[in-house]
Amino acid sequence: MQHKVKIAITGAAGQIGYALLFRLASGQMFGHNTLIELNLLELEATLPALYGIAMELTDCAFPLLRQVNISSDINVAMKDVDWALLIGSAPRKAGMERADLLALNAQIFAMQGQALNNHASPEAKILVVGNPCNTNCLVAKHHAPNLRPENFFAMTMLDELRAKAQLGLKAQVNVAAISHMNIWGNHSSSQFPDYYHAKINNRLATEVIDDQPWLQDSFISLVQQRGASVIKARGSSSAASAANAIVHTVRSVINETTNNAPYSIGLCAKGEYGVDPGLIYSFPCCTVGGQVKVVTGLVHNATAQQYLALTLAELQQEKAAVAALGLLN
Repeated sequence: MQHKVKIAITGAAGQIGYALLFRLASGQMFGHNTLIELNLLELEATLPALYGIAMELTDCAFPLLRQVNISSDINVAMKDVDWALLIGSAPRKAGMERADLLALNAQIFAMQGQALNNHASPEAKILVVGNPCNTNCLVAKHHAPNLRPENFFAMTMLDELRAKAQLGLKAQVNVAAISHMNIWGNHSSSQFPDYYHAKINNRLATEVIDDQPWLQDSFISLVQQRGASVIKARGSSSAASAANAIVHTVRSVINETTNNAPYSIGLCAKGEYGVDPGLIYSFPCCTVGGQVKVVTGLVHNATAQQYLALTLAELQQEKAAVAALGLLN
C-alpha cells in the first residue's frame, strides 16, 4: 500500500541538493511504495537554477514523484512537511574563523527552526547537513519547541562511510564486511572514528588489521581530515558522497536496524556516556520500534576516552558561542 511523504530541502539547487534530488525522487531513500512531494527552498537569486532542476525532475518521469514546489520563503517550504533535510548553510570563506561561521549559521538555523515549529507536521523529522551541523541542529531544535527533540538529527554518516571505506582498503575486503564502525561526537576534525568496536567479517578490526600505529594515527587522522582532502583535490566540498550519506541516514532512521549493526547519527543526548543532556552528539544508534535509540553499555579504553573528551569539549564550546549570541536562551 502506497503512502506519501512530504519533504522540505533547503539549499536545493546546490551541489549536494542536485546530487540528492534524483535519488530521492527515484525511491532510493523512502522505498518504492512511497509517493514523494518535494518542497524545494532556495535564495531568490538562485530560483532560476532551481526551476531548471525541477524541469529535469519532470523529464525523468519518476512514477513516485507527485509534486515539486519551489519557493524562497522558508515558511512556505516548511508547510506540513514530514521530513526536512536542512542542507543549505553559509559556507566558510577565506579569513573566516569557525566562530564567525557559527554565528552566521546560527541565525539561519534559528529561523529555520522557527519555521519548522510553526508550519511542519508535529511528527516531522529533521536532518541537519549544513555545517557546523551538530550545533546548527542544536539551534534549530531550540527554536522548534513544538516538535519532538528526539526527531532532530545531525549527519555523521558521511564520516562513518569514509571510515568503513578506509578499513576496507586496509584489510583488502569489501565494505559490506565491515560493521560497528561508528562516529562519536562532533562532525568536525575532533570526531572520534571508533575503530576499537568496529568489526570486519564479525571479527574485531583490531584483530584483522594488525597495525596499531596505522589505526591510531593514520586512520583517525585520515577520517577526521577527509573533507579537507576532498576540497583540496576537487576544489569544492564533498557533494555526491554527502548526498549518498543523506540517503543512508534517512533509510537507517526509518527502517528497523538489522543484525544489531548500529549506524552513526547525531541526536539529542540524554546523558549517555557522560554527554551533557541536550547536546547534539553523534553516537552509535539503532532504530527499534520506529525509534532511534543510542547503543549503551560500550566500554572505552583510556585512549578512546581522551578522544571522546576532546570532541565533547568542542561541542560544549560551540554551544557556549551561540548561547552568547542570545540564540539559546
